[in-house]
Amino acid sequence: MADSAPNSADHPPQADQTLDARRLLCPLPILRAEQSLRSLPPGAILAILASDPGIQQDLPAWCQINGHALLALQPQGREWIGWVKKGG
Repeated sequence: MADSAPNSADHPPQADQTLDARRLLCPLPILRAEQSLRSLPPGAILAILASDPGIQQDLPAWCQINGHALLALQPQGREWIGWVKKGG
């Protein structure tokens, strides 16, 4: 089961890979995140940049269902950045 940590603007996690999913609407940011994580080893961190406000509900739910850990999800103006640690 995925665990979550409080958002931390001071110390964002170090990403192994970054996915730019801005200007994509649901469900594309999640589908692209899933595709990106396939090429990463367990424990790797994927940073996801998104502009669709649905990411606030979709990313935590998707992580929980798929056994990944949502390390943080932060607003940045009208966009969000989330850090997902791939489950094993």
